[in-house]
Amino acid sequence: MATRDLAVGVIILSQTVLGVLGNFSVLCRYVLLHVAGCKARCTDLILRHLTVANVLVLLSNGVPQTLAAFGLRHSASDFRCSLLFFVRRVARNVSMESTCLLSVFQVITVSPQNSRWAALKGKAPKYTVPSTTLCWILNVLMNTIFPLSVTGEGIDANITRKMDLGYCCAVLYNTTTASLFTAWLSFTNMFSLGLMLGASGSLVVILYRHKQRVRHIHTNTVSARSSAESRATQSILLLVSTFVFFYTLSLICQLCLAFLINASRLLGSLSAVFTMCFPVLSPCVLLNTGDSTVSRPRFACRRSNKLTKQ
Repeated sequence: MATRDLAVGVIILSQTVLGVLGNFSVLCRYVLLHVAGCKARCTDLILRHLTVANVLVLLSNGVPQTLAAFGLRHSASDFRCSLLFFVRRVARNVSMESTCLLSVFQVITVSPQNSRWAALKGKAPKYTVPSTTLCWILNVLMNTIFPLSVTGEGIDANITRKMDLGYCCAVLYNTTTASLFTAWLSFTNMFSLGLMLGASGSLVVILYRHKQRVRHIHTNTVSARSSAESRATQSILLLVSTFVFFYTLSLICQLCLAFLINASRLLGSLSAVFTMCFPVLSPCVLLNTGDSTVSRPRFACRRSNKLTKQ
């Protein structure tokens, strides 16, 4: 076994273990907060879907890539390769679109009453469940064709182009069809990414203006509300920035794999590492944000509910 493969295997295995533990910690905190009686916000459901998608990305990408790095790639069957590749793409796209929805819903939540988003504040919560459900359904339908293009090592067919994924290979039997479908998926990803960046820019502007308005207000109620909104907005901006940064690095590696005839396996390993960075780091952002739902103490939720009932 080469030293490089061993190092890649250790890195990806570490990412998988830490990421799965971190995301399950977030899910466990959500369960505890629900038992404690915390009132869920419209962004909470999106964060839960994001966490589930992160776990699927880590398992479908980290486990086979680790086995491949340790020299076990020959054991992968066509069906297993197809299933893993399908789950990875669906989960990664859902992770992207959940992050996009999170930034959009946060813009609606913190927007001032005189903005064009104000009319959507009352309607936003009832659209949360349909939006997150639609993300899963659309991505499952759009990525159904991908398992047909993934196979194991033993292939003798007339292949137009083969892309080494580490644990198996993606093959293109029809260049035109594959190009059109890839273009369609790229368009949807770029649309989500553009909407995410636009919403994040609006959040930055709203946050700046809000700080300017409350700078000279010293009442405890306004100060606490302002601080809570700022922390929530900053955590979402940090999530978006993390996703965009590592998505860009992973995309560069994937483009090199797709267009280079004899691309190195190292590119595939780097792409896997960059893809898993966001699922690993996002629980750290959520668990260490002061206003995040997953970090609110249980006694505060109980106390808030008692005061509401009184």
